[in-house]
Amino acid sequence: MAGALWAANNAPQQDTSPAAGVVTDSPEAAVGTAHAAAPQPLSASPETLHAVAVSAGVKPENVQTTPVPGIFEVLRGSDILYMTRDGQYAFTGDLYQVPTRANLTEVHRREMRRKLIDAVPESRMVVFSPPQPKYTVTVFTDVDCGYCRALHRQIAEYNRLGVRVRYVFYPRTGPDTESWHKAEQVWCSADRKAALTRAKLGEPLDAPVCANTPVAQEYELGKAIGLEGTPGIVAANGAMVGGYLAPDALVEQLKQLKP
Repeated sequence: MAGALWAANNAPQQDTSPAAGVVTDSPEAAVGTAHAAAPQPLSASPETLHAVAVSAGVKPENVQTTPVPGIFEVLRGSDILYMTRDGQYAFTGDLYQVPTRANLTEVHRREMRRKLIDAVPESRMVVFSPPQPKYTVTVFTDVDCGYCRALHRQIAEYNRLGVRVRYVFYPRTGPDTESWHKAEQVWCSADRKAALTRAKLGEPLDAPVCANTPVAQEYELGKAIGLEGTPGIVAANGAMVGGYLAPDALVEQLKQLKP
């Protein structure tokens, strides 16, 4: 589906992180002042929302109004698109409010990511934390990913700077692959933090695969939020910070994020 719905021709664009292969949100500009001045969506009857949902092929709860008359936001998996009331036209892209330069689409993306990640108990993550963290990030990691290994080699420095790192598993090669089985072995180890460190150093693990690992659920979570590569770093407010960032660079990005 081609095209994009814009509130202005000269709205700001998203940045990319080619080194890690992950799309990033340009935290200092993408959302702008949306939290302070975002316009309220227009109202619509349940019947209208249902009709748009039928046209889009989604459930009614995946449709909501926007501040633009006659345009509805539709959530399809991890994708957000916009559709006219009659269901005849649809657009992809980000919707911006001109006066505030607020990216209204990104506001919703962040909410979606935050809710999905917050539904995962920390007991299902591998957490490296300083005693008094200033920031918390959730990192989708692949044991065999080079940039993931580069990040983990500096885990002590991230912690020293006040960054709490919550790892979830995202083996890029998918189910029933070597990286997938390594992630399961990490989870099944008595000391998961030590096992993850060893695995990222390329050392073999002797833990047998156990039942009820979170690998499959976290892999699906990564797909649900639209993850495109690893490491995928998500801030506490749901912003996709990017791929690999050195400790000081990550802290600078986190400082610039809106709460």
